[in-house]
Amino acid sequence: MSQATNTQTIPLWKQRFFTPFVISAQPARANAARGLAITTQAGGQGQLFAWNPTTGALRQATDAAHGMWEGWIDPRGRHIYYHLDPDGSEMGHLVRVPFDGGEVEDVTPAQPPYTLRGVGFSSDGRWLALNPVSRAGFQLVVARLTEDGALGEPRIIFTSEHEAWYALLSHDGSRAAMISTVRAGGQRRYSTIVLDTASGEIVAELWDGPEASVEAVCFAPLPGDLRLLATTSRSGFVRPLIWDTASGARIDFDLPELGGEVMALDWSPDGRFLLLCQIDRAEQQLYLLEIASGRLQRIPHASGTYYNPFTGGSCFGAGGELLALRENSTTPAHLVQLDPDSGEVVRVVLAGGDALPGRPWRSVHFPSSDGTLVQGWLATPEGDGPFPTVVEMHGGPHFATTDSYSPLSQAWLDHGFAWLSVNFRGSTTFGRAFKEQIWGDVGHWEVEDVVAGRAWLVEQGIAQADKVFLIGGSYGGFLTLLLLGKTPDLWAGGMAIAAVADEALSYEDANDALKAAVAGWFGGAPDQVPDRYRRASPLAYAEQVQAPVIIFQGHNDTRTPPRQMQIYVDKMRSLGKQIEIEWYDAGHGVGTQEIIAFLEKMLAFAQRRL
Repeated sequence: MSQATNTQTIPLWKQRFFTPFVISAQPARANAARGLAITTQAGGQGQLFAWNPTTGALRQATDAAHGMWEGWIDPRGRHIYYHLDPDGSEMGHLVRVPFDGGEVEDVTPAQPPYTLRGVGFSSDGRWLALNPVSRAGFQLVVARLTEDGALGEPRIIFTSEHEAWYALLSHDGSRAAMISTVRAGGQRRYSTIVLDTASGEIVAELWDGPEASVEAVCFAPLPGDLRLLATTSRSGFVRPLIWDTASGARIDFDLPELGGEVMALDWSPDGRFLLLCQIDRAEQQLYLLEIASGRLQRIPHASGTYYNPFTGGSCFGAGGELLALRENSTTPAHLVQLDPDSGEVVRVVLAGGDALPGRPWRSVHFPSSDGTLVQGWLATPEGDGPFPTVVEMHGGPHFATTDSYSPLSQAWLDHGFAWLSVNFRGSTTFGRAFKEQIWGDVGHWEVEDVVAGRAWLVEQGIAQADKVFLIGGSYGGFLTLLLLGKTPDLWAGGMAIAAVADEALSYEDANDALKAAVAGWFGGAPDQVPDRYRRASPLAYAEQVQAPVIIFQGHNDTRTPPRQMQIYVDKMRSLGKQIEIEWYDAGHGVGTQEIIAFLEKMLAFAQRRL
């Protein structure tokens, strides 16, 4: 197992990367003494831990070389499940290990390697479902679990060429729910479909028309109850609903008193309450909703982030207690039990590390070129500006930066740089129009928004105009390279991690799950809309690049594959551009030590420009 790192002799900016934080925590709903915690206690690296929620005891269950950031536990707490892809390519198999430790078991040994897009269990603990994605398509696989947890033969009951995933099961496992893009012709507007797990037949569907998305969250936790908690964007902003998949009846919670979007997080074990998270201008607030009366109760908690669309967040415990996973820009994520009336911490359920000194973020807004108001998170170092500045773009693109713990940002602040993270067009939780404006026009409005953020920083006296750097990973890395080419005179340099430089070549080599998503964003595959891919590709603007660039790219990445990046680097070098590339033997994600090594090179890169 990984060993903890002695941080006492390293600089403060490195120490923050080794400060433990909680990535997610899942209580086993039918076994209060068991759960799954994903934390960075193993030397700064995310790993899975068998967790006792009543005592807080942890036992490390994985030791993945580049970290393990996602996993699942069955409701009875018998096994811990995770996707095993030893080379980081995201192509592998779902495996499981007994809660108390033991041999790793392949759940689907007969299937070829796949990308995984969902794992779910019936509340009674007797059924497992998963969504493998491969050249065969988007599939739903179900398997019976015996009383002692033995695994029955996995059955493929659904296959689609369009995106379909989530693998949610009803209490008794007789029904499965997934989201599907079939109604939208592959675009990322979803209907929710319900299947009979015995026959694979689609027995119900909820669709709110061609402009909206209906996305399943979870089935009711009670025996015999086939209601489904979901969300809809038919108003333009996400709101929760409950749909009876047997009768077709639905209850919409429009919540006109709340601005922004309202995400549905969980359904209480007694079936009485929903846990909701309002996200308004990137700031989060938890609520309880009593289903029978429709009464909405605001939980007066401290500010910060309580929900992450990739890792989950706050939930109900096995006994119905309110468990909040919270963090902010200076405090690592930790799990606490909150009193729903006062918002006060009842107890620390799963601790993160102690907060080290850091600079707080604050929410800012600025107008883009068309007048659209764009939100971002700003932090400044000690002293008076203007400062050299780093502008960050998040990955996704359908994601949003919230007030969250970021050792990366604090490292730049420690070295005298201001920091701005931009929630550009395409970001989620700002409404459907804001999110979808980039569809069919990838790389246009995102660039406008980041350029507007830079102009605002200079106008406010925060940034030195000739010392503004770009940084981003994944989609943010793509935007870094695109901005360097399309607006070359604005930047002192660019730093891109796991980026796309040629959209068409990247599509050709990407995993099948990503291909479907990209085709949805562009409105077709490269052979259908070649001009859209060409004008969104940083490679097309290589000749215009003026600032130096440093790139970090993985050999095994199936989201931003290596071939297209090598072609970009070769092109830049043939043009005499200043470009460095650091290759690493992993996929789209890397471990803490690698991130620190990357950051050391980026800091040196920026200092040379200063």
